[in-house]
Amino acid sequence: MIGRVSRNPGEASDMALMIHQFICRSDNFGVLVHDEDSGVTAAIDAPEAEPIRRKLAEYHWKLDYILTTHHHEDHVAGNLALKEESGCRIIGPAGEIPGRDEAVREGDTFDLGTLEVRVIETPGHTLDHITYWVPAAGVAFVGDTLFALGCGRVIEGTMPMMWHSLEKLLRLPDDTDIYCGHEYTQANARFALTIEPDNADLIERARIVDERRAAGEVTLPTTILMEKQTNPFLRVDHADIRHRLGLDHASNAEVFGEIRRRKDGFRG
Repeated sequence: MIGRVSRNPGEASDMALMIHQFICRSDNFGVLVHDEDSGVTAAIDAPEAEPIRRKLAEYHWKLDYILTTHHHEDHVAGNLALKEESGCRIIGPAGEIPGRDEAVREGDTFDLGTLEVRVIETPGHTLDHITYWVPAAGVAFVGDTLFALGCGRVIEGTMPMMWHSLEKLLRLPDDTDIYCGHEYTQANARFALTIEPDNADLIERARIVDERRAAGEVTLPTTILMEKQTNPFLRVDHADIRHRLGLDHASNAEVFGEIRRRKDGFRG
């Protein structure tokens, strides 16, 4: 799937960000981002080299950057091969990222061609996890912190840490397009319905997700607004969810933690 995002909606300029999304491994997403004005291209993570190499050739793009979200093997496996072939620069968090040239942290910014990229630290899934936000294009690449109708498993961090990271993403504009690291939406929808079975928006979204997956289509990108309406991990302040969990007076972080623990044990 390829999308074209206007960089300055409402202005006469035709500047745009091209985004091409495709499956790597079994359920990872590869994402190529191309600034049309400068010709600069970046891969968001590198789950494996060959699919990225193939898509670059298909679009006649040269790889200039890999923007790594975190250190897990299924997000960095292609780093070294792609760097050796293309001479690209690898940007990533301060953890152990293969081939990294530049470490970035909360509040850092850098240019991707003519576009400014802002770095948001979103630890929890891993301690080094970061999100890349491109405000002018209205898009964020969130790795394994946030999924459509879900969130990443808390592996290295703590539940409060992960909730704090999700709070940061909740503050992004509602119309921000969200690109996640995996195609988990259908399974996430089944779980979400156990937490909020009477949410009409969620019921309808789950139906659409089932249709799209049956047709072999991907379910991303999503938006911040869509997740606010249907993702139980972002709806921890809603009274019906709290009552169903028996946590009417708990903190948001405690409610999040309970939902995450239930998801960890979910086999539906």
